[in-house]
Amino acid sequence: MSTTISFKHINKLAIPALISGVSEPILSLTDAAIVGNISVNATESLAAVGIVTTFISMLIWVLGQTRSAISSIVSQYVGANKLEEIKNLPAQAIFIITSLSFILIATTYPMARTIFKLYNASNLILDYSVVYYKIRVLGFPFTLFTIAIFGAFRGLQNTYYPMLIALIGTITNIILDIILVYGIEGYIPAMQIQGAAYASVIAQIAMAVFSAYYLLKKTDIPLKPSFPFNKEIKRFMLMILNLFVRTIALNVTLYYASAFATSYGAAYIAAYTIAINLWFLGAFIVDGYASAGNILSGKLLGAKQYHLLIQLSNKLIKYGIIIGLLLGFLGALLYYPIGKIFTKEPEVLSTFYNVFWIVLLMQPFCTLAFIFDGIFKGLGKMKYLRNVLLFSTFVVFVPILFWLDSLDYKLYAIFIAITLWIIARGVPLIIKFRKTFIPLLQNG
Repeated sequence: MSTTISFKHINKLAIPALISGVSEPILSLTDAAIVGNISVNATESLAAVGIVTTFISMLIWVLGQTRSAISSIVSQYVGANKLEEIKNLPAQAIFIITSLSFILIATTYPMARTIFKLYNASNLILDYSVVYYKIRVLGFPFTLFTIAIFGAFRGLQNTYYPMLIALIGTITNIILDIILVYGIEGYIPAMQIQGAAYASVIAQIAMAVFSAYYLLKKTDIPLKPSFPFNKEIKRFMLMILNLFVRTIALNVTLYYASAFATSYGAAYIAAYTIAINLWFLGAFIVDGYASAGNILSGKLLGAKQYHLLIQLSNKLIKYGIIIGLLLGFLGALLYYPIGKIFTKEPEVLSTFYNVFWIVLLMQPFCTLAFIFDGIFKGLGKMKYLRNVLLFSTFVVFVPILFWLDSLDYKLYAIFIAITLWIIARGVPLIIKFRKTFIPLLQNG
């Protein structure tokens, strides 16, 4: 089968994926921006949103890896013209992952206070974290349901419907955030941080409903699970297991970063919350091209079109560097206005401005790491992704963070360690890819 790797074709997949990808960080950034400007205990509320967002992201990334696994398998079968053989796989995957999400809720809900104490939250920040989490976590099964359906669409080389669904969720969340956090005088009381949590849950439910609708109406893939399990369920579960271990390592990084920032005081965790959420936004913007790499690499591998696979990687490297430089330039141009969107507290702003330049400088490295993450997920090389992240976390990030923290670098320690962690993630992937596929191209 023939596939073109033109700029137009890549962007046809990447742009909708980019728009849908930024929905998750925009949900968190919206909560942060709205909550950071409330009239009562804004700094403590912003800190709580940051802590809970870190933990929620961990849960989503641990179980949300179904998207990559489903996309990889479906895209490879699309490339081999054998889609009929795995049509029942997505429904089985959704059944497994949503079942696990209910177990996670039952486990973490009563332990919320203990969990956030581990993040060094205390007093009012701890109270707010528990309140916010106990509402936000109710949307967890709906989020995982949506993510799994997005994986099916991506495997089918379709990023348009995930984009529509994500836009619906984002717009719903923004409108409800404003209404529920600040209230409407005489009609709806101001719910402050609780309002932000309810807005997110309602948006997640809306996305799940539209995901189910579009999958059933626009594809032949069923949502009702049928048994026995598909022959690829074993490979799917192995992918999930490797991605699970990888994501645990990823969240060790986020845990230590958040816990250290919290230990420095309310102003530091508030500043860290703004910086890390902007870092997430950059990551999810690049996710559009990472998704194109994921979608196309799986299809090209299934079709054994290695020359196009090399061509794809070369083009995505170029696009990634350009996007990273543009993100850094845009952030530099809006350096001071960006901070004031999230808070008016002088101490928080000063702390944020001191480290935001590091976030901007690391953007080109981030784009390359994330794009090759996507390519390797499309290829189904989850074991290598696991090993790279274990190395970058436990050999690079953790020792450097503890060393720089001992020198009292505070947020500098966190973001310098994250920068080196990103470099240690990206470089081995590029080397491994070229060592694997250039010989296949030459031998073919």
